Amino acid sequence: MRKVLSYILLLTICSAFVASEEYPIDGYGHTGIKRLLRLERIQSGEIKNATALPPGAMKTYDEIKLNLITRTDSAGALMQIDPNFQKEINGLFRGLDKSYSLTVLDISDVNNIRYAERNESAGYQPGSVGKLAVLTGLFTQLAKIYPDSWESRTELLRNRSVKAGVWGLTDEHTVPIFNIENNTLVKRQVIASDVFTLYEWTDHMLSVSNNGAASIVWREVLLMAAFGKDYPSLTEEQALEYFKTTPKKELTDLANDVVNLPLRELGITPEEWRLGSFFTRGANTYVGDKGGSIGTPSGLMKFLIQLEQGKVVDTDSSLEMKRLMYMTDRRIRYAQAPALKDAAVYFKSGSLYQCDRSKGETCGKYMGNVTNYMNSVIIVEHPDNCTYLVVLMTNVLRKNSASDHMYLASRIDNLIRK
Repeated sequence: MRKVLSYILLLTICSAFVASEEYPIDGYGHTGIKRLLRLERIQSGEIKNATALPPGAMKTYDEIKLNLITRTDSAGALMQIDPNFQKEINGLFRGLDKSYSLTVLDISDVNNIRYAERNESAGYQPGSVGKLAVLTGLFTQLAKIYPDSWESRTELLRNRSVKAGVWGLTDEHTVPIFNIENNTLVKRQVIASDVFTLYEWTDHMLSVSNNGAASIVWREVLLMAAFGKDYPSLTEEQALEYFKTTPKKELTDLANDVVNLPLRELGITPEEWRLGSFFTRGANTYVGDKGGSIGTPSGLMKFLIQLEQGKVVDTDSSLEMKRLMYMTDRRIRYAQAPALKDAAVYFKSGSLYQCDRSKGETCGKYMGNVTNYMNSVIIVEHPDNCTYLVVLMTNVLRKNSASDHMYLASRIDNLIRK
């Protein structure tokens, strides 16, 4: 990314462009994530003059369920085109070029699933959607440390605190820091001295798509793999010594394995989805890049299906990962569609754009004229049990595709619900 000719300005954004907050609002007691306590206090009226949550954000911890537990078919078996559904989906994209790629699975009736696709194998830079691979790696390693105790896994997430260090640097996106004593909220960038629990770093990675938090969680996943059952007692000094004394290639190989091998175990190929580099420059002090990053609608749909089946690590892990994807505040891009206002949405967005200003063309934030990737991965659950999964990936140059994603979201929703 840094090898840029003098006449080209390269801008890279691997995250959502505004904050969105996730996890059920009654989850503070389960996770210790302080941001959630603020949402509880907003709902109770203890905190005044705060933005009200959308209707679809009101599900509680126990109300979130996995929708495909009864379907043991492979993801590929469920991704069989329904001709009538495919024809209807094709109509939504009439006149649009192959910059738009999609997979969509209607699971409202689990015994009558409908699937359609468009350019499903096209590869895109996944941006912050890649953080779902880090999340998968985290729960994979937790299961290895505590194979027989789900409670021990969540206890580690809740009680282990780690410092950011250089891994959290640099990211322009802020994280929410809530003071539970005086009900004040501060949003600022991560600094090297920041200390949060594993649950809170994971929440920062997903809820506000903070890149520093993603690199820190990935670092801890790497350390879990390296130290195994000794990880829970690992000190900061021991971790620093490990990074300073271990060859960079060895660290790079292990870092690559811990986020990619769990995807292979799900039957997702390297051409369908892989993660090749950390999300912050600070991480490159110790770990290099390897293999590049790519995502496809097909690969990401395989992930969503198996998440709903409880097959990503195990049922408990899949359900907790889904809770961490639950959006409980301001919705963006695809999830911002008015048609989804009353729906529960489990969402991750990612983007990356490049600008070449030498040609005098219009180019700006999320409006790249070289590349302009924008990706949305979402599970939609309406109150009337209309439920479906969508992966939309685009590379439309010179325009902010957020409006495209929101427009297509409404049209897809209307089509499925009619």
